[in-house]
Amino acid sequence: MTNAKNSQYIIHAKGKEIVVISTHKDEDYISLTDIAKYKNQDSPADVVKNWIRSRDTIEFLGLWEQLSNPDFKLVDFDQFRQEAGKNTFVLSPQKWIEKTSAIGLISKSGRYGGTYAHKDIAFEFASWVSPEFKLYIIKDYQRMKLEESDKVSMSWSVNRVIAKINYKIHTDAIKGNLLNDTSTPRQKIYTYADEADMLNVALFGITAKQWKDENPEKKGNIRDDASLEQLLVLANLENTNALFIDQGVPQDKRFEQLQRIAALQLESLLESSSVEKLRNIKS
Repeated sequence: MTNAKNSQYIIHAKGKEIVVISTHKDEDYISLTDIAKYKNQDSPADVVKNWIRSRDTIEFLGLWEQLSNPDFKLVDFDQFRQEAGKNTFVLSPQKWIEKTSAIGLISKSGRYGGTYAHKDIAFEFASWVSPEFKLYIIKDYQRMKLEESDKVSMSWSVNRVIAKINYKIHTDAIKGNLLNDTSTPRQKIYTYADEADMLNVALFGITAKQWKDENPEKKGNIRDDASLEQLLVLANLENTNALFIDQGVPQDKRFEQLQRIAALQLESLLESSSVEKLRNIKS
């Protein structure tokens, strides 16, 4: 949960700021500590501890973990469930995580420290704090997700346009160097398709036809299904291949270089925060 690619957002409910962490696996964790402040501004940690020590909560958390976490320790979970309800029973989020290897809760220190929970669990906690407050949280959470979806869609569209522009540069290089006045229409179609598929294999590892055969239910083509990172690399590959064609580099040599470039650039983009900035472009 401390991956560098995690993103952090703020949602608002009845004047309260609530931190949401979106992990690199696209799972959202909402601050229980912030939600608890609605009930007790001075001691939110006590609110969370009172909630987690009840039998109903432990059974709910245990079921969630069994459905989501193959490494969940059932023996320790059963021990907590048996002790729940006793006056002497005390349980903290940290102890629950440590003893059961739970992934539904996380504990953070630092500026935005506190207890966070997967959205499924956070909404359950919010119901316990206040059903009315839960509705405000859900509404603003939904607003945030909708805005996030719009930004990603716009970023993808921008990069798809860039890829199409570079495709024109690519086809012009093919037309000027690999074709001539004596080329038949069939030869022209084959040459364009062959060069495009060379880029597909260099980047995606398969041809357009292979992708279509493996994904008959999907609309569009392999490039329509590409990620932002792949579209950025594709744009670079088209420019680079156009340059190689102008220089007269044979196709087999071009393919070796383009495959290496694609791998290096994808690795670089996946490790960088640059693409994340593109995702946050506002309309």
